[in-house]
Order: sequence, then structure tokens, then C-alpha cells
Amino acid sequence: MLNRTYAALLRGINVGGHKKVPMARLRTLLEGLGHGDVRTHLQSGNAVFTADGGDEETLAAGIRQAIEKEFGFAVDVLVRDGAYLRAVAEACPFPAADLEPRQLHVTYFSAPVDEARFAALDRKDFLPEEFRLGDRALYLYAPEGLGRSKLAEILSRPGLTRGIIATSRNWNTVTRLVEMTRD
Repeated sequence: MLNRTYAALLRGINVGGHKKVPMARLRTLLEGLGHGDVRTHLQSGNAVFTADGGDEETLAAGIRQAIEKEFGFAVDVLVRDGAYLRAVAEACPFPAADLEPRQLHVTYFSAPVDEARFAALDRKDFLPEEFRLGDRALYLYAPEGLGRSKLAEILSRPGLTRGIIATSRNWNTVTRLVEMTRD
């Protein structure tokens, strides 16, 4: 079986001193699970690795269990292969090349989401900020950046993400993960 390259996206680690996961230990943990060519990006829970087959959900569950055993706390994990990450980047409905990377974000979801989940939001109230849905992803355009985004604050509320894992990355990280997962 051919090795495939994946990215593990860990949600909510190393933020404000909570759920500390040193990247060196994360790399060792992934190698201990039998994954190869393990690399991390930044301190925010992005790891790239190769694996001999296995589906994304099974890989994510293995990483989630290993993190809980190693560090003593639960962490949501999404695993996506390189082809998916490239497809999400290429499908961006906003003119990424014309925007500053801090203005554009992707939230990756563990399952498909539809417009009905966001029907209660009056999108006009947030202009010029806007979002669009993609394949298990939400693209957010926030011209003043995520820290000042009223729309991002609303979109991150638990009610809108109930029943699914959601984790966001800025456009720099989105494109870096695409580069790192190229086979």
C-alpha cells in the first residue's frame, strides 16, 4: 500500500497556556503511532505525516487517544489528506491572491455542513465581512482580521458547531499545509 500524506489539525492547543502540547513531543507521539516523515508547523497544532492507508477518521481517533494518554487531556483532531487540503485552497471563493493572509481564514469541519445551520444569521449585519461554505469547510473573509471580526465571534459559538469538530486556520497556514502535504 502506498504512503499518503496527511495533516493533523489539533483544535485548541497551546492557546493562553492551556492544553500545552510541545511540538517535539507531538512529533514523537506521531512517530510512535507508526507515522512517517512527521513535521509540525508553528505551535498551534498542525502536523504533517505519512501513513500506510487508513481512513481519516481512524487516523484522527488514534491521534486523539494517544494525546489523551500522553498529556492527560482530550483534544479534538481532524485529519485531512493533501489532496483535500489542495482542493479546499483551490476552491476558495474569495480572491486570496488579492487579500492579506490575515483577512482570510478557513474553518475545517469534521462533517459536511449546509446553509440551514447558519440560516438565523443575517449576513448583511456583518458586511463587509462574509463567509461561504465549501466541502467540509467554511471560508471567512474578515477585512480587519480575525481579532476584530464580529462574524468570527458569532461563527465560533457552540450552537453553530454543535455535533461537529470545527477548527480554523489563517490563509498563511492553509497554504503552508498545502505545500507541506504535496506528495
